[in-house]
Amino acid sequence: MQLKEYIPNYIVFDLETTGISCSNDKVVEISAIKINNHKVVSEFTTLVNPECTIPYNASRINGITDDMVKDAPVFKTVLESFLKYIEQYVLVGHNIHAFDMKFIYRDCKQFFGKIPENDYIDTLKMARKCLPQLGHHKLTDLADYYGIPTKGAHRALNDCYMNQKVYEYLGKETSKNNLVVKKCPKCGGIMKKRNSIYGMFWGCGNYPDCRYTENL
Repeated sequence: MQLKEYIPNYIVFDLETTGISCSNDKVVEISAIKINNHKVVSEFTTLVNPECTIPYNASRINGITDDMVKDAPVFKTVLESFLKYIEQYVLVGHNIHAFDMKFIYRDCKQFFGKIPENDYIDTLKMARKCLPQLGHHKLTDLADYYGIPTKGAHRALNDCYMNQKVYEYLGKETSKNNLVVKKCPKCGGIMKKRNSIYGMFWGCGNYPDCRYTENL
């Protein structure tokens, strides 16, 4: 499920691919960083052998060539490790709703017969909501706005670190509007406003596994 709030524990991830088609193109690099209480605690990063030729236009943007990936693992192997790394963390990325998640869902369904159930947050949508005054909301535009270095953009791990910094700034923007997410004190799940015959209340998003509630 796509979330719109800021949370302090999450995983930023990014893909580099052979093109923009979520139906036909392949992943050539995947990176992720794990954040606990606003701090980076680990990295996951690897090139991927797409088992096809990387088009010139893709290499021109991300700098990844056929020679670089010829000895890299294939994506089925990488994806299995990636799923273990992300556990049940909320995933964060820029434009992941329209792009990265579609690649992950497509290949998980193909290789493993199911898709991951992790909630995710798209910083592109957050930025459009928090910073409507900006004419453009690309990741590099947001980095420039917040004074974050953009050197190495379009390589997955560099983009993860850039995106993490942007997301932290967006978290401050959302807190101004009281959009910081409420967490369940029992299981750590995301609390959601729910309605009943007795009125509105907070209920754990992990229901029915967790039945914790609070009065509004």
